[in-house]
Amino acid sequence: MVDFNQAKQFVDQHDEQVDQALDKGGEAAKGRFAGHEEQIDQGVDRAQQATGQGDTTQQQEQPPPA
Repeated sequence: MVDFNQAKQFVDQHDEQVDQALDKGGEAAKGRFAGHEEQIDQGVDRAQQATGQGDTTQQQEQPPPA
């Protein structure tokens, strides 16, 4: 049986894959629960921030041009 610490270590080691899976799950949820896209996006974003090093799929913000 996997305990919480082992699961957390796995998530931390495979952060990019976890973030991609959360994105894919969010897209599937949007198809099933039409009209709740904003809430689903918020939930996926929060879950990605809570795992590993944060959201690895979010595009990096570019500094404004000088």
